[in-house]
Amino acid sequence: MTTIGTLRPRGLSPVMQAGIAQGVLGFGITGLGACLVLLAGDLGVAPESLAWLPATFGFGLLATAPAGPYLLRHGPRLALVTGSLALAAGLTLLALSSAMPLVVAGALLLGVGGAAFVLVTPALLAGAGTTSQLSRATAVGSAAAVLAPALIGGVDATGLVNGRIALLAGVPLLLFLALTARPGAPVGSSPVSRPALSVTGRRWTVMVLAVSVEFCFTIWAVARLAGTGLPVSRAALLGTAFPIGMALGRAVAPLLLGVLPVRRGGVPIPLTGMVPLASLVTAAGAVLVVASGHPAVVTAGLVVAGLGVATLYPVTLATLVATPGLSGRHAASLGALASGAAIVAAPVALARLANILDLRLAYLITLPLLAALLTLRRRD
Repeated sequence: MTTIGTLRPRGLSPVMQAGIAQGVLGFGITGLGACLVLLAGDLGVAPESLAWLPATFGFGLLATAPAGPYLLRHGPRLALVTGSLALAAGLTLLALSSAMPLVVAGALLLGVGGAAFVLVTPALLAGAGTTSQLSRATAVGSAAAVLAPALIGGVDATGLVNGRIALLAGVPLLLFLALTARPGAPVGSSPVSRPALSVTGRRWTVMVLAVSVEFCFTIWAVARLAGTGLPVSRAALLGTAFPIGMALGRAVAPLLLGVLPVRRGGVPIPLTGMVPLASLVTAAGAVLVVASGHPAVVTAGLVVAGLGVATLYPVTLATLVATPGLSGRHAASLGALASGAAIVAAPVALARLANILDLRLAYLITLPLLAALLTLRRRD
């Protein structure tokens, strides 16, 4: 006889949970960038005037990050369920609402849900091979991110409904993730020794810089393409260039990390040589985005930038998590805090430059960010 217990969905593996979480998060974040252009059209304003909207996502991260140690105290289930429901509500509001207060609420909920996922991902993938598993999980996020601008642009091109409604595609997966989340082992909280504040602060700052560069492209790629004269629907479709580059880069990264593993104190750490190479490739992509007003050149620059920036987030996050003496729960919380700080500051700073110069030249802000990242990273 079938019992009620056997009707419950079986729990997913931690790797599957992290993959789904990062996938829908990537879809939602990139979708927010594409929706920025559509929303600006609905309101009859320039996209740069809505630069503060992605910052509300970052504020959601900042508000949730300090709760990391509590959310992870009894394992990853609470963070998975909270993140799934908040993200589902945020996507629904962004997809269906044109009233600015509801759109802002949607972006905030996206940030709260995203923060929970940012917190729980390193906790789910802790242990040997953290860097490679983080690269694979974020590769899923990048691959899913490709779908967002393509789906939004395709739906908008039909002229039947607003393209933002495509964001609802992520809601069923989020509900499934919340339903299948199961209790797991508590995330470690007691460090063996007190972490050095200088090391922790430096690694946290490097992660802020890495996420800042990534989000300059994530949020403003579609607007940059639209600035070349393309219609919004086509710009949204070509906006997949950046997440395609990231997906390819993150798919290859675990293979590179497996060839020459570097260890410190018995703990695998990211390849030091990968960060300078990734930064140089990202800078080359940024120069292409700035150098020409032709859509093909800008699209090529976004692909190159995506390839370069792909490894910066997983490598810098894994380095922060591996900080000697830093507990898993606090490392996850600091990681979410770094992402929030970057998302609040970087896209808005780029938009401010765009108001003074223009959006094309404003992309040059990524070059000093990369230079600062390399300077600080050399001390590790």
